[in-house]
Amino acid sequence: MKFLLSSLRSLACAALMAPAMLWAQAPQPPEIAARNYLLVDVTAGQVLASKDIDAPVEQASLTKLMTGYLVFDALRAKKITLEQRLPVSERAWKMPGSRMFIDPKMQVPVDDLLKGMIVQSGNDATMALAEGVGGTVENFVRLMNEQAKALGMKNTAYKNPEGLTEPGHTTTARDLATLATRLMQDFPQYMHYYATKQYRYEGTPASNSNNRNALLFRDPTVDGLKTGHTAAAGYCLVATSKRDFPNVGQRRLLSIVLGAASENARANESQKLLNWGYTAFDAVKLFDAGQAAATPAVWKGSQNTLKIGRSESIVVTVPSGSAGKLSTEIVRQDPLVAPFTKGQSIGMLKVKLGDVQVAEVPLVALEDVAQAGIFGRAWDAIRLWIK
Repeated sequence: MKFLLSSLRSLACAALMAPAMLWAQAPQPPEIAARNYLLVDVTAGQVLASKDIDAPVEQASLTKLMTGYLVFDALRAKKITLEQRLPVSERAWKMPGSRMFIDPKMQVPVDDLLKGMIVQSGNDATMALAEGVGGTVENFVRLMNEQAKALGMKNTAYKNPEGLTEPGHTTTARDLATLATRLMQDFPQYMHYYATKQYRYEGTPASNSNNRNALLFRDPTVDGLKTGHTAAAGYCLVATSKRDFPNVGQRRLLSIVLGAASENARANESQKLLNWGYTAFDAVKLFDAGQAAATPAVWKGSQNTLKIGRSESIVVTVPSGSAGKLSTEIVRQDPLVAPFTKGQSIGMLKVKLGDVQVAEVPLVALEDVAQAGIFGRAWDAIRLWIK
């Protein structure tokens, strides 16, 4: 079967663009006391449960996920360094709400400002980082909106870098999942900031040291990400957990709970979602990282076959006890005519549970295959014509 593959995002992000899976005999999620919620199996790239994930919501300090993304991107591009000291402007010093308690007499390292923004949810630290990376807050906000567009966050608009209530400063649960997933995928070297339980900059109040994410203190498998709260947004939490499972390895889930009634409620409801996701669904590894899902014939190539698969493990998630009903089908271009380069899109692995499709996994070439010589190409041309 012939088809043309367009450029593909990561499997996890692609899944978020589609509605929640229509499972056969789907496990029913627990009652979640929140306006909106979403549970994603990041390892498999599948949505497990959702409620009103495209409804616009106030972002509160979940805004700082995008601010962090842009700061990490600046670090990767070597525009700034972790050791670099940034000034604290009057504007940063006077920020209301959660604070790191820095002032204009200080020159604060980027590393500490990141901890102040992530662990303490400091609006002053966030403003100092925005000014340091963007030059001005206004320019940084422009960069935030450009990045949101690039990530495919279609229903998000940023008006500030810290998340204080402002008209039009809104997002959705779906867009937050896209952002959180890409944050973890693109910047794994900086994810330790989100797992930090306590931090205090020298000379600031000790009472301000605890991370607002209560799950970090309750569940050792939780390693991020961010809380948020304003009167309009309610209590919000984007949380992620990774747990080890036989034959699969680490399995990561991401929960998003928005508009809960209290700090304790957002933690309890997030924990409820995560625990349910791990017990109501099984992860099934179909292929190891780098393992060929198929080895189809190649025409006019320096070799006769091409290994196709993925550089990472191919894992799908299904309702507990139903793995025996899985079936797979590979849809790809035919014939495969060389040359091919490693990583080139080749086809799609479609995974079904009974009659219900539960996943589509892009497949790529796992190796280079050069063109054959002139006589080899001529011979295969004749064979293709006869075929």
